[in-house]
Amino acid sequence: MGNEGKAAKWDRVLIDVCTQRDFLDPGAILQVANRAALVSKLKHIFDWARRNRIGVCSSVESHRPSEPLAGFPLHCIDGTPGQAKPEFAYLHPWILVEVDNSLSLPPDLRENYHQLIFRKRARDVLSNPKADRFLTQFKADEFIIFGVGLERAIRCLALGLLARHKPVTVVSDACGYWSAPEGDLALRQLAAKHIRLVTAQELIAPPPPPTRSKHPLHRPILSRCCPGEERTAKSRRRHRPRTS
Repeated sequence: MGNEGKAAKWDRVLIDVCTQRDFLDPGAILQVANRAALVSKLKHIFDWARRNRIGVCSSVESHRPSEPLAGFPLHCIDGTPGQAKPEFAYLHPWILVEVDNSLSLPPDLRENYHQLIFRKRARDVLSNPKADRFLTQFKADEFIIFGVGLERAIRCLALGLLARHKPVTVVSDACGYWSAPEGDLALRQLAAKHIRLVTAQELIAPPPPPTRSKHPLHRPILSRCCPGEERTAKSRRRHRPRTS
């Protein structure tokens, strides 16, 4: 409760992709292959963001019951428990930004909310025009991506932000996948584009303390002679005979 009244910091932004129950619950309809390890990493990252009031931009996949199957079982259906995020993946206060083919955004999002949740109807997060507008216009020191869908959604978002000249980081061990070889290929493709890859531990580790120089600072030499020599020199000048 101590930090919940404070405004979030948005100099770095965490981008959470599709952390939803239909992917993360045990035995879920589209459970990711690395569920157990992934959930542990996700909890650490959300807890870190909560403690440090780091702004989070989330996306949630959302499908209508009448949609045709597209190679996957129907999942994340509007209004179902599986479409929701796990409790640990909510940061208060948060707001859901709907997808309605409009560019209009609620005012003062970053000032009023810790977490912005953008609904998406397609694989690409940037297919929501509001998410595209927000992330394209938003200037941050780092866009840090993690979540579910390394092979497709995460890879697509990272490349999309890179094309928009954003500094992109992907948390490699906090990304869910269904195929380990395809997930590894996606990471290698992102690394080839010079996208920064870090682990969750590297992300949340406290910054190292400033290092002290091993060499003492050189003090300026005020005089090349010692005090005794300086007094002797002054005495000689006083007693020097005058010439006519």
